[in-house]
Amino acid sequence: MTTTAATTSHHLSPAFPGRAPWGTANKLRAWQEGAMGKYIQTQPRDFLAVATPGAGKTTFALTLASWLLHHHVVQQVTVVAPTEHLKKQWAEAAARIGIKLDPEYSAGPLGREYHGVAVTYAGVGVRPMLHRNRCEQRKTLVILDEIHHAGDSKSWGEACLEAFEPATRRLALTGTPFRSDTNPIPFVTYEEGNDGIRRSAADYTYGYGNALADGVVRPVIFLSYSGNMRWRTKAGDELEARLGEPMTKDAVSQAWRTALDPRGDWMPNVLRAADQRLSEIRKSIPDAGALVIASDQESARAYAKLIREITGEGATLVLSDDSGASQRIDDFSQDGSRWMVAVRMVSEGVDVPRLAVGVYATTISTPLFFAQAVGRFVRSRRRGETASVFVPTIPTLLTFANEMEVERDHVLDRPKKDGEEEDPYAESEKEMDEANRQQDEDTGTDDQLSFEALESDAVFDRVLYDGAEFGMQAHAGSDEEQDYLGIPGLLEPDQVQLLLQKRQARQIAHSRKKPDTEADLLELPAERRPVVTHKELLELRKQLNTLVGAYVHQSGKPHGVVHTELRRVCGGPPSAEATAGQLNERIKKIREWATRMR
Repeated sequence: MTTTAATTSHHLSPAFPGRAPWGTANKLRAWQEGAMGKYIQTQPRDFLAVATPGAGKTTFALTLASWLLHHHVVQQVTVVAPTEHLKKQWAEAAARIGIKLDPEYSAGPLGREYHGVAVTYAGVGVRPMLHRNRCEQRKTLVILDEIHHAGDSKSWGEACLEAFEPATRRLALTGTPFRSDTNPIPFVTYEEGNDGIRRSAADYTYGYGNALADGVVRPVIFLSYSGNMRWRTKAGDELEARLGEPMTKDAVSQAWRTALDPRGDWMPNVLRAADQRLSEIRKSIPDAGALVIASDQESARAYAKLIREITGEGATLVLSDDSGASQRIDDFSQDGSRWMVAVRMVSEGVDVPRLAVGVYATTISTPLFFAQAVGRFVRSRRRGETASVFVPTIPTLLTFANEMEVERDHVLDRPKKDGEEEDPYAESEKEMDEANRQQDEDTGTDDQLSFEALESDAVFDRVLYDGAEFGMQAHAGSDEEQDYLGIPGLLEPDQVQLLLQKRQARQIAHSRKKPDTEADLLELPAERRPVVTHKELLELRKQLNTLVGAYVHQSGKPHGVVHTELRRVCGGPPSAEATAGQLNERIKKIREWATRMR
């Protein structure tokens, strides 16, 4: 035995699985044992483990690191994490089981008391040759935490390839292997399907659905809030829209940003509702905490001020990824206080198991970020705990919420245009733009151009749970809203479903006084209220344009005249801004006209 191996073995806790012959430990979850078993059986150089946020990827990785060190397969460990906070968290977790990692390492020889280092992807990007030399000098296990970050930029991906190509073993971890782009992820195997599209291939997968069935993660209740938004465009036009209504991409973006403006009424009402939900949960889980995920520092400060006004208590404010921020997160995880407000950095990997309520107050709309954000609230500590996440009624977000259990891989190739679209989030924005340009008026400006939020209000919209939707719209502060906010904090998953069904049945019974023909669409139960995606809206516009084109040939009237006449008869804005209901009315009307001409 070499001196290094002897030292490493000496430092490992006898109680830890890697110290004992593997298989005698009783502290691993079933999926962790399964992944360990597969790894030890196959002994691969590269291994990709995909496990839903909250499932325990760190424990699995450190168990494996311990086993590899104990059996002299490797002599040192390098952990690569997305953030400064996470590399320190890795070092602390490793220290608890006797593996010492230096989270402050920057260059030069490593102290003899350490078994390795914890660094960030950015750090590797700055000095890839430093880490390559370390891998070449001693047999190294590289743990690439949230490996999809290695595809964030070309330089990071190339740096990881250069730095860790000589590594003896590489373990890649992620809770969300999919990316919105097609940047290849280093050390990940891509397999081509029958459709010619290459997708990432995981060596072991443990999805949210399996974790939920095993009681490893909490079920998530999504509470969606709509409301009327009013804003002024750069051109000086005042626009008004209701969150959740189908509209152009630019209008969705501006309505969404108007909702999140702390000066309006939407955010204060949603924060007040979330705080009430937190109070209900704390009746059975006294240390339960809540987190607002904000878009930027200015908004985060404003949200913290609102929370103080609403609750009378200050909120822990995490503004940037520095040592002070790490300490504030650590303090919050232990102190039992109610609220934390953070900008993005708490969306991934940060372990605060007592978080039970979340407010998604950012306009980031990628499935990867949404999944990681929701992952902050799903870590289960005991049976019956539920998580509650408040979201604006944005169709994209509601789609993500309804597909929590869908397992996805990273798609390296764009689906062929004439084939089936495999990636449900690869929307054809080019086609959408073309469809918009075919209409009779300009559709607006880029979503990042300046605008001024003028007014917003919040309306309780619906509850999403286990792929189903419940509830009818209700004013903020109403008894109907309180019905849903007051769901007990400790419930078995089937009890949550039953309670939501009862709440909705009661609401529907109260609304029977109004026949459906007189009811506004938004007053219908959630199960009968469609959420129309951009893709579905695009199809309706295409269908209308096709019918208008056919009618033009029949009637001899110009396209613009026909569109204008449809608007006059059916009402509503230009087709590019029309809702699904308005487009369907025009489709119905143009078919009626065409039938008369036959």
